[in-house]
Amino acid sequence: MRHAAPEAPRAAPSGLAIAAALLTLYVLWGSTYLAIRFALEGYPPFLLGAIRMSIAGALMYAMLRWRGERGPTRRQWKTLAVLSIWMVLLSNGLVNLAETEVGSGLAAIAVASMPLFAGVFAMLRGRHPTRIEWVGLVVGFLGVIWLNAGSELSSSLLGLVCLTIAPIAWAWGSIWSRDQDLPGPFMSAAGQMLAGSAWMLLAALLTGERIVAAPSFDATAALLYLVVAGSIFGFTAYIWLLHHVRPALATSYAYVNPPIAVLFGALLGGEHFTAHDLGAMAVILVGVVIITLSKARASRTAAPQPAAAPASEPAA
Repeated sequence: MRHAAPEAPRAAPSGLAIAAALLTLYVLWGSTYLAIRFALEGYPPFLLGAIRMSIAGALMYAMLRWRGERGPTRRQWKTLAVLSIWMVLLSNGLVNLAETEVGSGLAAIAVASMPLFAGVFAMLRGRHPTRIEWVGLVVGFLGVIWLNAGSELSSSLLGLVCLTIAPIAWAWGSIWSRDQDLPGPFMSAAGQMLAGSAWMLLAALLTGERIVAAPSFDATAALLYLVVAGSIFGFTAYIWLLHHVRPALATSYAYVNPPIAVLFGALLGGEHFTAHDLGAMAVILVGVVIITLSKARASRTAAPQPAAAPASEPAA
């Protein structure tokens, strides 16, 4: 009987490769908020999401199947359909809708509160925060209150509602998905984007969205950027990082993307930010950093667990 030769251990990635992957993740996911704003100049919000998610999901799904990965089972498709309501329709879709009235940088600041809501939902499901995590939650939510009290959001009811629901939906989907039967992370992302595009199309039909004129070149270029850079390359870099570095480092996009989005909005989008906006962002991110470092410290003292990946990119 012939025995297969033992698999050679994988070489540890170089520091340069890790730095390149982190830079890719930070820049691509940080830039998607401004890209959404540009794409909205030619595409309505839910149709934009439907087109983006269907193209990205179909490309990823076809590539994975070509490489021999098994597709989701019928039961997994049902789970992905439910999960995509939270992670695609109510997160990405509502961010698109919010950006019809508020700036891209402000949307990114509001979405930065997602890890705070994830901490609350984890607590409700039996995982009680440590004292340090409580500090992070309190600090972060003070920043959320500050942001909502006197920024541009206070003058846009639609923006306020959408950017409150979007991070809550993403956080709940992230926590709920941990107990579900799902395929591997790449296939989950592809399946979720395909299912989510159907929900986006339904929302577009219900709200009467239509494209009345041919979208401009710039709007279409922004849409293609969202498909390729945001949905495919960005997520690939994230999954690679989850398999090669500590989860706390891989998920550091949560507090790096908002400042990058603000920078892109100011430099390329002509957006203006007040001291109130930037102060609220700083407070929210301090809370997120405290929670992230506390979790990293806890994971070092506990038995190692495989890193779980969200089924798709963050709300943008």
